This record gives sequence, structure tokens and C-alpha cells, in this order.
Amino acid sequence: MNAFRRALRSGQFVGGPEVSNFESEFASYCESGSCVAVNSGTDALRFAYLALGLKPGDEVITVAHTFIATAEAISQAGGKIKFVDVEERVMTMDPAAARAAIGPRTVGMVPVHLYGHPADLDPILAMAANHGLWVVEDAAQAHGARYKNRRVGSLGTLGCFSFYPGKNLGSLGEGGAVVGSDEAVLNTIKLLREHGQSSKYVHEIEGYNGRMHAIQAAFLRIKLRYLDAWNAARRRVAGLYRAALSEFGELILPPESRDAEDVYHLFVIRTAARDALRDHLTASGIGTGLHYPRPLHLQRAYANLGLSVGNLPATERAAATCLSLPIFPEMTDVHVGQVADAVRSFFKG
Repeated sequence: MNAFRRALRSGQFVGGPEVSNFESEFASYCESGSCVAVNSGTDALRFAYLALGLKPGDEVITVAHTFIATAEAISQAGGKIKFVDVEERVMTMDPAAARAAIGPRTVGMVPVHLYGHPADLDPILAMAANHGLWVVEDAAQAHGARYKNRRVGSLGTLGCFSFYPGKNLGSLGEGGAVVGSDEAVLNTIKLLREHGQSSKYVHEIEGYNGRMHAIQAAFLRIKLRYLDAWNAARRRVAGLYRAALSEFGELILPPESRDAEDVYHLFVIRTAARDALRDHLTASGIGTGLHYPRPLHLQRAYANLGLSVGNLPATERAAATCLSLPIFPEMTDVHVGQVADAVRSFFKG
């Protein structure tokens, strides 16, 4: 409430010191050079692609097992989407599939740190360097996650984040950010977010209305102080789930990796009996989520790409079997036990 009053009384409701202070603090948290705060995670992606010079006909490689913002921002920036499959175990971009998809029109790749689990970045970054491609990390679900002891978002050319209220670091509305070290690219993003203005009524380029609100930045500055503790609490809940549910071979639990520190934006299990299990949990008073039941390459929005069932088999298996169990930092042992007991009762019949 104090932050709300401070932002309100300043009379500067869009941009201003609350936003610039948040940008500095979030860049430091991400172990990145700079940060540009914007109105949403979708704006973060769209502006990133535009600032990197994406042109009509340029191809960008990404995955279909993600929220549509990852892909639609490519199209809206003028590029052509090239979907590739995910790795079966971790459900993030398959580096081998990405390598096979690189063509003469390819300019970049967008790995997604899905559900808070980092994508396998080393081979992706290596092939990008070999082919002169940029890499935009979609870290919308992975605030604070680490890949080989480095914060995600800081390893690629740019890192994009969403602060939608349900995220590990969520605002009280929409919000997003781009982090990186290329000041020329980040300065272009600053122009794009503010109608192309370098100063009032001086427009260097055509831009957009993509600015962060001061009140959202003020809230995010407070919540950022607690993010590591909240992520640790999520990892604790995930550990309780893992211990309680590891006995069922037909149930696939979220992957663990020596190279990755997951922040468990979601706790996603996999089972061929997904729909029946979901019905069972609903009847037990336990809410679940489906992320994402129809992959993007099978959506009507992307029918023009000419893809069909069977083109991305690992992606399609993930979409048919994934179920998100409740997870949040304040979740108690009793809460976890109730969910685990209901899952166990389903498999034990």
C-alpha cells in the first residue's frame, strides 16, 4: 500500500523512476547488463524480434509446446515461424531438431524455459554462433531459474519475461521485460515501447504503446525481494510431490537435471490416463491445469504452415499426457499430502 501511494502521489503513472529503478534491480537480479520494462511478456517478445531486425520472410525456429505468445510475436514482427519438436524428457527445444531445421532464411531461435525448467542452452547457443543466429530466451515462466549456475535470460542475445499475475514474479496486472547486454538493441526496444520517441514529440521510428505502468513497477520492486525465497518454497513443494509419487511407474514426474535449477512455475506430471486422473482429482475437490492440451502446430491459427498430426510426435505426446498439479509457495505439507493421496488413490484403484 505504501508503494501504491508513492506511485499515485508522484503523478507519473507511466514510466518514471519506479520503472527505471525496477529495470536496474531486475537486470542485477538476472545477472544481465540492462533491462527494458514493457507492458507485457508478449510485447517483450515482439519488441525483441523487431529490435533484432526481423524482416518478412526471415525464419525463426521455436517450439509448438508453449503459449501462443512465443510464436505470434514472430508473425506479428513479420517473421516466419518454423516449429521444431521438443525433447521427450524435458519438453523443451530438442537441439537436434533445431539443428536440422536451420536453413538459408533462418535468423534466430527461441527456446522456451517451459514450466520453470531451463532449456538445454549450450548446444543451442553453439549452433547459433556457428550459423550467425540470434537467440531469444523465452523466460516468461522461469524467473530466477539457473542453467549451469547462470540465470536464464542472461545467456542468449536477449531474454524475455512476463509478469502476468500468475507468474513466479507477477504484477497486479500486465507487465514484461527484456534483458540483455547489447545496448543498441535495447535502445531500439525503448523506442519501440514508446511510439518511437527519443524525446517528447521526436519520433525516430514508428513504435507502439508498450510502456510499463509505474504502479506495476512499484509492486514488482517489492515482490522481487521475495522471489528467491518463493522459488525455494516451490522447490520444496516439488520435492514433497516427488517423494510421495515416485512409486508409480506409469506416472512421469517433472525432470531433474544437474545443469538446471528449476523454479517450478508449474508441477507438470504426465500419464496416458491424464483425462481420467483429472476427473478423479476434480471429484476430490482438487483443481488441475492443462498446459498445453493442443500444440500450436495443430491450432487453426497456424493452419497455413501445413503441419498436421504426426509432424511433431514428442510435442503431441506431451500435449496429450500433461497435467499440472497445484503448486504455490505457501502450499503446506497437508495440502501436498491431500493432492498426493488423491493421485495415489487413482492409480491404486
